[in-house]
Amino acid sequence: MNEMVKKLIGMGAFSDQVIASDMLQSAKAGIKSYALAITETATPEIRQVLIKQLDDSIKQHRNISLYMMDKGYYHPHDTAQQLEQNLIIGHTAISLANEKD
Repeated sequence: MNEMVKKLIGMGAFSDQVIASDMLQSAKAGIKSYALAITETATPEIRQVLIKQLDDSIKQHRNISLYMMDKGYYHPHDTAQQLEQNLIIGHTAISLANEKD
């Protein structure tokens, strides 16, 4: 993302991380929704379409997770490091909110 745009929206270097985190959360929500829809579907044809969409969502979640791990944004196997990362993000969000007041 362009540095000027990052400064304009008040996100700085965290904007890529925020976008990736939002995408990961959306992928998780999609997976849950597809799984629920599959259990509620009455026809085999629709079930197959939903299963395909679920598989695609799982692949998307994996790709986003790998991207975030590669960039150091996400540490699913190290809870202490992930907690530290979350605290930094939280403090940054509070700082940004205070600056805009």
